[in-house]
Order: sequence, then structure tokens, then C-alpha cells
Amino acid sequence: MKLFRALVGVSVLGLSLVACGSGDDAEAPTTDAVTTEAPSTEAPSTEAPSVEGVLNVPADYATIQEAVDAAAEGDLILIAPGTYNEAVQVTTNNIVIRGLDRNTVIMDGKFELDNGFRVVGASGVAIENMTAMNYTKNGFFWTGSTGYRGSYLTAWRNGDYGIYAFDSVGGLLEHSYAAGSPDAGFYIGQCYPCDAVINDVISEHNGLGYSGTNSGGNLLIVNSIFRFNRAGVVPNSGSYELCYPERKSTIVGNLVYSNNQPDTPAIDVAILAMGNGILSAGGVQNIIERNRVWDHNKTGIGLVPYLEEDANDAIPAKDAWDTDCATQKQLMPSIPDGPLLWDSRDNQIRDNVLEDNRRADIAVGSAGTNLWELGNCFEGNTFTISAPLDLEKLSPCGSPLSESAGDWTAGDLMVITWLADAETAPPSVDWKTAELPDLIAFDNMPDAATAPAVPASATPPTIDLAAITVPDKIS
Repeated sequence: MKLFRALVGVSVLGLSLVACGSGDDAEAPTTDAVTTEAPSTEAPSTEAPSVEGVLNVPADYATIQEAVDAAAEGDLILIAPGTYNEAVQVTTNNIVIRGLDRNTVIMDGKFELDNGFRVVGASGVAIENMTAMNYTKNGFFWTGSTGYRGSYLTAWRNGDYGIYAFDSVGGLLEHSYAAGSPDAGFYIGQCYPCDAVINDVISEHNGLGYSGTNSGGNLLIVNSIFRFNRAGVVPNSGSYELCYPERKSTIVGNLVYSNNQPDTPAIDVAILAMGNGILSAGGVQNIIERNRVWDHNKTGIGLVPYLEEDANDAIPAKDAWDTDCATQKQLMPSIPDGPLLWDSRDNQIRDNVLEDNRRADIAVGSAGTNLWELGNCFEGNTFTISAPLDLEKLSPCGSPLSESAGDWTAGDLMVITWLADAETAPPSVDWKTAELPDLIAFDNMPDAATAPAVPASATPPTIDLAAITVPDKIS
């Protein structure tokens, strides 16, 4: 947990719950001249080697876009320290784009350019060891990719997402940091099975720490920190994107705390979800285990519905939940007559440690569906209060749930009242001027100047989930 260690001790300042992720159609990339004056800092070697298959910026190519356009599969693009005012579009498979110093190779959109990097339909593209800031859309963005990787990245003050994968599979986002996005710091959406891992990241001062609309299937979110966002980790369903519902995400071994931040940029649903740690909004068959979750005004771990007003398709029946995304895209939608209620169903909440979550440490709610019919189970959690009361007795894992298990109405979550809460919640702050923590010197990729190029694999690394324990609390 390199980022865990890096930030320990550093002090830094449902009903309609759904993130608004979608693939955007960006204009042609814009490139400006590079500014090679960079802030002085202790850094690894930034001397670019002269090697066949290595394209150096700016020594060989004046701009990153020129190097990307010239690259062939298997090539490595090495970027020297400096500030680059570019929006780079990548369409070549199996290239690696690497900064020589994470903290001083800076992509700066100047509040005018759209995406720092936009990888469009290219597979195997890895982006490593740099910072993207001040982009009107996203810092780092993969769309339509098979095999993608973002390592040792910093996304700071961007107008939509920080680090974003859409309609892409076979991904790894690791050792990275995101702050200051109105939507999510990290996002993986519209994929099933996603075959993706988020490992050792920090997400703070965003609307949402993580959002994943209609994603899941071998999707792991592990060993990471989500704090000081409006809401922490929010997997969610909805027919406004394909591959619904959100399903089979695995969220294990994370620190999730103090996601009540009132002064962040935030989309509307982040304001609605404010005050929750891990919140499934219409998600199904997720596994949420061994996380430490504390200091939230609403729930620590909450399972709530999403009410979709203008749905594009009916909710799939349970026997269709294993339909892969490619197959589902070929199906003819059935437009419903009215709004849809996507309930959170068949989720497993086990062995988490929760405290000081004011409404409830663990909770399940709906807006009309009997709670015992939802099939969610809770077991082995350390907590003080649940909604409804005695939730682990009402809804144990491994046993059929029934109305006769106890009083399902006592201590009801009353999720409908969240709509009124959102009306008086602190409004979004302009992402261009929102107060953010100062950027610290984050860990660099080891041996950035000499490490060989390793394109992204479509098979993410295997994570030993059984070895992950509840992480220690930090301040």
C-alpha cells in the first residue's frame, strides 16, 4: 500500500443515486508547445536513454502528440519533466507512455482543453508516472479498450472525472491519486465482465470517490483510501448506460472515512449521496468485506434503490444477470411505461469494521419493496447501529430471509427523506476554484528512465483476496 504509507500523517483539508458517466465525443486533440521549466524537486533520474523503440519528448519530438502519432506497437514514449499544454489522443495499440517524474511531468489543460489523455479504441495502452490537471473533462480516459493500465498517476482539479475507464475491459488502475473532480475521482463503467482492478489508490475532495455505473464481474476495488468526498464508493445501476445492472463488484480492504465534504465540486447525485461511505445504488451481487468505514453523516455501508425516471429499458430479470455486456448490447430494449426502481439485491456485507456513522453503520432500504425480498445479507460486521434495527439477525448470510425473522420496520432507513436532504445540502463548488489539498510529492514509478515498456495486459493481476485484512485506522 504505497499510497497508504505516503499519506499517513499528512493533514488535508437513494433514490436518485447514479453517476453520470458516459463516453464523450471529444474534439480533435489540441497540442501546444511544451514548457520545459519544471518545479525543482528531489526526483529520480530524468535522463532519457537513446534506445531503439524509445521516443523521447521533447528531445526527439516537440510534443507528446507527435510522439504518440509516430509510435508503433511496443514502443515506449518517455516524457521529460515539464509542463505540457496538450490534449493527447491515442489510437495505437500496445504502447507505453511514461513520465520520467510523476510530480514534475505535468499535463495542464489550462481550463481549456478537454482530456489530458484520451485512449480511443486502442488496446494495451499503459500510461505511467505523471500528473494531469485543469482539464475540462478528464485527466486520464480510456474508452473502448481491451487491456488498459494507469500506474503512478495524479489527477488533480479536472472538470468531470479524474481517472476514467468506460466501455473498456481488462484494466488496472494502481498507485494513483485523484482529487477535485465533480463526478468521481476513479470510475469504471459499462462493462461486464470488467476484469479490472483498482489497487492502492487515494481519492479525496471529489463529488464521489469511486463511481461505477453498470460495471462488475471480476472487478476488484482493494487496498485503497476514499475520504473527504461528498460520498465515498458508489457502485450503481441504470439503463441510461448499457450493461445493466451493476453487479458482482468486490470491495475489500479499503479505508473509507469522512465522506461528508461540503466544499467540493459535485454533480447533483453526489450531493444526493452525500454523507455515505460505501453506497450501493441499485447494485446487485456485490461483495463488500473487511473494509474500515467511519465518520459519515448517513450510512457507513448502505444498500439503497435508484429511481430512474426516464428509463431506456426494463430491469433485467435475475436469470439475465449473467448476460455479458457484448450480448446485452445486441438485445432490443423494452421501453417501460413509467419510472423504474432499481433495488440493491443479493449483496453480501461481511466482516467490516464500522463506527461513528450517524444514521447507521450498516443499512438497507427501499421505496416499496419488502426488505426481506431483496436477498441482501450481513454477517460478522463490527458496528453499533443498523437500519433496520438488528439487521444481522434479520438478514443473516447463508439462510433464507423471511418476514417472520423480526421487525423489518423498526429503525427504517427512510431513504425517501434523502431527497429533501439534498435540497438543503451545500451546493457544488466551482471545480476551477474549489479548495483542494496541496499536492505532495507522491511516490514515483521505480526506475522510470530504464524500466522496459510493458503494455497493458487484458488480464489484470491476481489479487489474493483471502490475505487482505481490515486495514488499521489512520487520522
